[in-house]
Amino acid sequence: MTESEKIAQAAELIRAGRLVAFPTETVYGLGANALDAKAVQRIFTAKGRPRTSPLIVHVDSVAMARELALSWPESAGILTARYWPGPLTVVVFKQPHIPAIVTAGLPTVGLRMPAHPLALALISEAGVPIAAPSANRFTELSPTAAAHVPATLADFVLDGGPSRVGIESTVLSLAAKPVLLRPGVIPLAEIEALIGPLEIAGPAGVGAHPSPGMHPRHYRPRTRLLLLGAGAAPPPGRGAWLRIGREMPGEPLAYAAALYKTLHRLDAEGWDWIAVEPPPDDAAWAGVLDRLRRAAE
Repeated sequence: MTESEKIAQAAELIRAGRLVAFPTETVYGLGANALDAKAVQRIFTAKGRPRTSPLIVHVDSVAMARELALSWPESAGILTARYWPGPLTVVVFKQPHIPAIVTAGLPTVGLRMPAHPLALALISEAGVPIAAPSANRFTELSPTAAAHVPATLADFVLDGGPSRVGIESTVLSLAAKPVLLRPGVIPLAEIEALIGPLEIAGPAGVGAHPSPGMHPRHYRPRTRLLLLGAGAAPPPGRGAWLRIGREMPGEPLAYAAALYKTLHRLDAEGWDWIAVEPPPDDAAWAGVLDRLRRAAE
């Protein structure tokens, strides 16, 4: 089957209310027609995902995004002109025709235009926006390759090779004053230079979360993961170490790109534990550190 035939088959399944795992530059997503509440419910069922965790809606253009937004702040225009297609999700007030299940009942929706040609081709061919969290079981390790997608999770897996960015998108709420809901690989100083100071969201409370990825336990490999500083003693058993500049890259973008791929590999090797040297607690490493803290004990 040619690539165009695979895209056509995946798009037909999306229109029919089925689930398709597809590549983006961040991680693989588990997608359904964002305007079909029954199809979106299948995502929550397949993943074991709570209804309090909203989904990001993927679009193929700013024009499609604006059709889904009740309002489009100036800051959204500035940021999407700079970062779309790319690893940035903007949260804005939603149009009423977006089903409540997509947004955890909130009046806002997260929108993103991914920077992967197959993702964009799939959305365009399907002719509808695609709601998609990561293609994994809830709280488990995100997939950055088609082989990482659990068997039976999706009706079809569209293989687009390894994800280039490697961790989930930066999520910014622009519904009122700008708030960082989830860090990613985009430097916060760059964003603030474009739209001014950002607030940083605190821990998600009870009820609907304003963004995906805010659950305290998330991004977890099957193997016990520990954050251990230099000189800390590991627990008994056979373990694997991930140290900056040794087993892992010393630069944050390269580290992010390698993180989930490395954890999937170590999971398959049957270690008793994985010890990770914490990266610096600074803005450049914020996305990586967020993922490690939620994945660790």
